[in-house]
Amino acid sequence: MNTWTAAGTALLLCLVAPAAWAAATGPVRRRVPAQNLTSTLLCLVFLLLAQGFRRTAYIDTALVLAVLGPAGTLLYVRLLADQLADRPPRPRALRAATALNYLAVPAVLLPLCLVTGPGRALGKLLVIGALLVLGSWSTTRAVHAAATAGPGPGAPTEGAHDG
Repeated sequence: MNTWTAAGTALLLCLVAPAAWAAATGPVRRRVPAQNLTSTLLCLVFLLLAQGFRRTAYIDTALVLAVLGPAGTLLYVRLLADQLADRPPRPRALRAATALNYLAVPAVLLPLCLVTGPGRALGKLLVIGALLVLGSWSTTRAVHAAATAGPGPGAPTEGAHDG
């Protein structure tokens, strides 16, 4: 076991496992931000393990996850918008999850970029980092928008009848 695999394992056990537990259990207001955090952290674990095992295929897996993770969160936000509007996420918890996303990405990617050196792999790392940061930003905005939006104007209220 080298430093990269140890860091990946520590990240997996200390951050991904609790975030995955939060995404799998509890109220919707906790599950949606936790799902976004889980996908970001899991992507970073793949990058650390790719460096540790010297397997470039894991970088491609991380790239796919960097694209599909935020897309999945946006889908859940869209499908669960009514529940998020009824019981919105706590602003403090949403800010904490977003801050952890924004801090974890450069904390992992900067050492990996330094070790990788110039080339195609560095380009992939930079693209993955940009996707993770932009994905976190867009999903946080979507969660906030869904939480603050009530039923639209002219939307029928529950139990309303036309005649």
